[in-house]
Amino acid sequence: MEYARKLFELMADRDSFLWNTLIRGYATIGPCEEVPGLYKEMHLAGFSPDYYTFPFVVRSCAVVSAIREGKQVHCSIVKNGLDSNIFAQGSLITLYSQSGEISDAELVFGEMDERSVVSWTAMVAGYAQNCWFRKAVGAFRQMIASGMQPNEVTMVSVLPACNEFMYLSLGRAIHGFVIKSGLEFYLSLANALMAMYGKCGAVEAAKSLFDSMSARSLVSWNTMIATYEQNGDGAKAIKFFRRMIAQKLIFDGVTLVSAISACASLGNLDAGRWVHELAMSRGLETDVRVGNALLDMYAKCGNVDSAREIFGKLPPSKGVVSWSTMIGAYASHGHAKEALELFDRMKDGRITPNSFTFASVLAACSHSGLVDEGLIHFNSMKKDYGINPTVEHCACLVDLLGRAGKIIDAYEFIKRMEVRPDRAVWGALLGACRIHRNTEMAELVVKDLIQLDPQNVTFYVIMSNLYAETGRWDDAALMRRKVKEHELRKAPGCSLVGTNNTTFNISSTR
Repeated sequence: MEYARKLFELMADRDSFLWNTLIRGYATIGPCEEVPGLYKEMHLAGFSPDYYTFPFVVRSCAVVSAIREGKQVHCSIVKNGLDSNIFAQGSLITLYSQSGEISDAELVFGEMDERSVVSWTAMVAGYAQNCWFRKAVGAFRQMIASGMQPNEVTMVSVLPACNEFMYLSLGRAIHGFVIKSGLEFYLSLANALMAMYGKCGAVEAAKSLFDSMSARSLVSWNTMIATYEQNGDGAKAIKFFRRMIAQKLIFDGVTLVSAISACASLGNLDAGRWVHELAMSRGLETDVRVGNALLDMYAKCGNVDSAREIFGKLPPSKGVVSWSTMIGAYASHGHAKEALELFDRMKDGRITPNSFTFASVLAACSHSGLVDEGLIHFNSMKKDYGINPTVEHCACLVDLLGRAGKIIDAYEFIKRMEVRPDRAVWGALLGACRIHRNTEMAELVVKDLIQLDPQNVTFYVIMSNLYAETGRWDDAALMRRKVKEHELRKAPGCSLVGTNNTTFNISSTR
């Protein structure tokens, strides 16, 4: 493109064809950032754009998120009487969809006299990309009903809308349609189907599809590793990653994030260090996504010093996720002072905290008994940052008040909560009641807990122990009888034991 541009600049006589050719070249090969400026130069040179010019200009504006310039081009399309051109309209739908202005995309789509597979696909993709999953599915069904035959791009576009359990049947139906249409050999479509099955929890279906693929890309491997990790089977995710390495396939940051997250879920520090070494060998350690995953992994494996080291190596531009993860690491391991100091540094650096940040800060205050400071941070969430407290934040505050012996204050706070208290909130108060041997309040709490989760044996066990600790032996025996009468069982504990690159799950029999 650089050489083509030099030739273009040397030409004394230019016509619309030459301008269009150069614009198309930048739109196709890149950099797309050159297109809006070139389009303006074409105008200033006295050349009128045509139906051949506009689709490439609009498409480039969509790629570089130049929505303001894109709207100006839309005005030119209308002024030149090309607003009914099917190619220009399809490009405009993509522009507005990728800019999040889905209502404008709907407006353009609604004004189309003729709709092609490209325009239908653009609309389906627009809905899916903006998380309007039901509308994406609805548009796909309308497309089928209109007699329009979808292509592989349409299928790839609608499949993300099926990434919910309620849409698994639709995803399977689409898979069947793909096979009947002979589109199953498109690699991108096979990867999208695999991702759909993984997000919907159909792990075996995803694995079967992976095994049947005649050719696989890096995306195929990444999708399968992420499927195992996201569905709680970290051991298989790591095993799959080892298989990928054994075949000498090149991995990327996406691969590493899934593999590291799998190590974190297992608490497998040795495997996590091995993946860390692989990241360093490829120079990916300072990639923010990989760094955040390593930070989280070391924190969950109990190695706060390594987590701190990773945090220090991340670029100065690291965002709220990195800061929040490190604050959470300190909080979960009892380093409340360090967590709160890092929170102050974060605010001094003009990094806006999010909901997760405040959950970690409140947990740090709870572990240190800093009631007043915890209340200040809790009230600051909505007042200073517009963050509405979630059930998790409320549970942290109840735990903070309860640990400090403010049982009545905690109970009154629950009654004033704007969100409905769940098992975690009442459980935090019940735990505080046991610590401070407040049987009267515990009896009130258990009534609400049993209504929320009548089959949970933990509440009965806690009350039985509390009665026993306070000398109420008859009540303790009554709680144990209720456990037997309702045939309640405690979930068995388990331990993960790693040996020879294999992790075993050893369940307790008690």
